[in-house]
Amino acid sequence: MSFDEQTGEAADALENADPTISETDGEVPEIDDGRYLYCLVQVPDEEPSLEATGVDGESVSVVVEDGIGAVCHACDGIYDSADLAQVRRWLVRHQTVVDDAGEAFGTPIPFQFDTILRGDDERVREWLRQERELLEHVLSELAGHWEYRVEVVETDPISDDALIERDERLRELEAKIGDSESGTAFLLEKKRNQRLAELRAHRRESLTADLETRLDEVAREVHSLERSPTATLDDDAVAKDASDGETLCRLTLLAHEDDQGEIGAILDDVASADGLEVRFTGPWPPYTFAPELGGGDESETNEAGGTTHQRTQREP
Repeated sequence: MSFDEQTGEAADALENADPTISETDGEVPEIDDGRYLYCLVQVPDEEPSLEATGVDGESVSVVVEDGIGAVCHACDGIYDSADLAQVRRWLVRHQTVVDDAGEAFGTPIPFQFDTILRGDDERVREWLRQERELLEHVLSELAGHWEYRVEVVETDPISDDALIERDERLRELEAKIGDSESGTAFLLEKKRNQRLAELRAHRRESLTADLETRLDEVAREVHSLERSPTATLDDDAVAKDASDGETLCRLTLLAHEDDQGEIGAILDDVASADGLEVRFTGPWPPYTFAPELGGGDESETNEAGGTTHQRTQREP
């Protein structure tokens, strides 16, 4: 069974077993005693130490059961605000705790922002006991593996004239445009522009396919992302990146930490081409590759009686 199939089965099982549910009908759930969950980690001892400040300045602890720890803090309500700046601070703090846990214990399995389990520490331990076999499998599969993001940007795009010079069909169209009346020339210009767009798209696709093939020999998983990232709470950063050139491709990788140097060498080779820049970030916790914890839109109340108020996790 492949890693994708294994983690896919794990994700389905976790969704069914998860002691949390999604908020429904716009109602804000009441929580008398709960635990805000950041991530799960493998813990070598029963009294782990994690120096981290949680969402809204809360004190973070690690609740451990038989070698598996849930990084969490005590809470009595969800985190909800119409203030975008406040939400941004919460999301960044959530991600920072997950990153800190990864540095302290190794690859974590992150929960979505605002995942809250009703109950105290003992209720967390009970859930860890119930799902130990499954959680242990997923943590073991991801151990030592991290997510890396790659973006290839063309800072000096190839000109139309250069493409025309290289392509026989474009040269023919250019010659006909010069010899034609305005109406015919207009139609021929549309064909020329379409051909230019096709060549640029083919060039992007070829570069992406070649890079994916090379990285696939090193990384455990390689997936292509949308060239334009979806809107996040980091809109200013996205706008800045967009002004620096045209993104040819964006990839996300799951790779072992020992292979980071080899991945970097491949990317250095790509970046050595004139007019190309490679942006390489990571290691990140495996946000894309870990099973989603915290339930989904179709989750139903179960005996654990938990509640999740879900919000989009910002992209690394």
